[in-house]
Amino acid sequence: MAVKTILRMGDARLLERTQPVTNIHDSAIRGLIQDMFDTMENAGGVGLAAPQIGVGLQVVIFGFDRSERYPDAPPVPQTILINPVITPIGEDEELRWEGCLSVPGMRGEVPRYLHIRYQGFDEQGNPIDRKVESFHARVVQHECDHLIGKLYPMRMRDMSRFGFTDVLLPEMTQET
Repeated sequence: MAVKTILRMGDARLLERTQPVTNIHDSAIRGLIQDMFDTMENAGGVGLAAPQIGVGLQVVIFGFDRSERYPDAPPVPQTILINPVITPIGEDEELRWEGCLSVPGMRGEVPRYLHIRYQGFDEQGNPIDRKVESFHARVVQHECDHLIGKLYPMRMRDMSRFGFTDVLLPEMTQET
């Protein structure tokens, strides 16, 4: 379909809550999903949420076999997740560096639940119900935050751990 412009932090649309998808089988949803994959691949990301391309619907995509941005991260299965629900499993959190295609050139240390369960639907309307941990859980939480109008800096507890990637982590040159 098409590579779309990724909205950047400061665009008010990134702070809006999204609406649930009411008809998963609508051809517009299939087109949106294709645009999201084209855009994510073009930007070299590991995930993307519909609001990042200006669409206020509860749709996220994520997954990779290998990521240049996160070379030590284990593979995450390519997933289309519509109308997601995230449930933390336990209280354990993990503090790790994150970046975002909507916050280019920057990184921050963000606390995320270590173990989560996520539920929703794929593009065919089939239910998805997975329990995941670590980086997989982080990616899902990060992308789903976009659906409630949150960018990762809003989750940070220590802003001294937020800055330009090439200054904070010279060995890392790109973001999520």
